[in-house]
Amino acid sequence: MKNYYHLSFSVFIFLLLSSCVTKKDLRYLQPSESLTINDEGLVPYDVPAYRVTKGDILKLNVVTTPTGDAAQFYSALNATPANANGAVNNASTAPVSQVGGANNATGGSATYYLNGLKVDSNGDVNIFGIGYVKAEGRTLEDMTKEIQERVNENFLQGKSEVRLNLDGIRYFMLGDMETINVTGEKVAYMTQLNIMQAIALAGGLNRTVDRKSVTIHRKYPEGIKTAKLDLTREDAMNSPYYWIQNGDIIYFNTNGKSINGFGKEPIQTVTTGVTLLTSLLSIYLILTRL
Repeated sequence: MKNYYHLSFSVFIFLLLSSCVTKKDLRYLQPSESLTINDEGLVPYDVPAYRVTKGDILKLNVVTTPTGDAAQFYSALNATPANANGAVNNASTAPVSQVGGANNATGGSATYYLNGLKVDSNGDVNIFGIGYVKAEGRTLEDMTKEIQERVNENFLQGKSEVRLNLDGIRYFMLGDMETINVTGEKVAYMTQLNIMQAIALAGGLNRTVDRKSVTIHRKYPEGIKTAKLDLTREDAMNSPYYWIQNGDIIYFNTNGKSINGFGKEPIQTVTTGVTLLTSLLSIYLILTRL
């Protein structure tokens, strides 16, 4: 019986130590010898340029005036409202012609979907007054230059400014159901966004999330690529997947210790271990009395 107590106690201690979520499991960007830094001690980064894919929706603004050489691009949607006498109020700045899209901070904007420039099955966008422009596989900067050149063909250069954008960086985050405010569609109106910023905007991750195994699905013109990130290591900053791109799907997997009922909270680990030890002891006493 004494040996059984020793064995049970040893099993209990083993389960307690092996099932707890440690600080190393929770701390972000811990020092790593494989982190790449430059001669100045800085972490270099090269944010990958987003390349347009089929099904994307773009927003094209042509900054111009309602009259003159660029009048064909002027939109009545942005016309200065008339006063009580029916006359048009004078504007202090030139209105913006929105060929596609509208300002909307909510995900899944119906207005943006209906009015935006859709990349068709051939990988092109059709712009009124310009015609078809190849989009698939190109960067927004490259497309902007071509559209600006084609707009300039219609009137004097310098009479307009082409602005082509996505409706922010739109990405999706999936976590276990106890990860508050993380799961769902997100839109960030920023030119650059890394995964740590995305997590901060979502309110952070709880202890049930396995920070060492974050999965990212990224869409390319050629297909979808899957990558893994270990957010507990600072060399994650060297990965191109550290920077979020439009359309990314980020999976925050549940820690195996949490699935097994251990490690979520220290007191729960102790409680589970005591319950297990008591159950084993009860089974042993029942068997020895048979």
